[in-house]
Amino acid sequence: MDTLDLGPAAASMRRLVLATTDDQLTLPTPCPDYTVGDLVEHVGGLTIAFTGAAHRQPVPGADGGGAGDASRLEEGWRDRIVRDLEVLVEAWLNPAAYDGMTAAGGVDLPGAVAAQVALNELVVHGWDLARATDRRCDPDPASVAACREFVAGFEVPPEAGDGPFGPPVTPPDDATDLERLVALTGRDPRA
Repeated sequence: MDTLDLGPAAASMRRLVLATTDDQLTLPTPCPDYTVGDLVEHVGGLTIAFTGAAHRQPVPGADGGGAGDASRLEEGWRDRIVRDLEVLVEAWLNPAAYDGMTAAGGVDLPGAVAAQVALNELVVHGWDLARATDRRCDPDPASVAACREFVAGFEVPPEAGDGPFGPPVTPPDDATDLERLVALTGRDPRA
């Protein structure tokens, strides 16, 4: 597999994290169990977990699945997450990160799949954060296309349950590629 460039998705997430104000941390998000603060903390945690996955280094506390909790946001969390996003991007530019098996969030998976999951987390949660804070989300088309291809592989028949993302939503006929992606992950792109 070719290396994925997480740079554009991370840059979009950096912009959104830096623009998130303290008074927005309690707002709801398209993820029903997360406030904005919970989502931001989840993004910070997944950034560290997937950097560890790229380096084949265990991350203390990362085996809990990455549930977001705003109460864990420390002083200076914006700057920390921005720095960690830069490290994440660099980690996945190394072709060796894609070889063999690794782990993230307590799940063993091939390195190439871990990179796809990391990209999908950045793009979809970027949309979540933008939607919750009433900001624009314009991820690069290559990232959206890579995520749609990845997520489409998880389509689950209705009788089999929700799958990893929840039941897909039927997007409008005129949906953008990003709206089609978030619909595949169980989000209503125009709600």
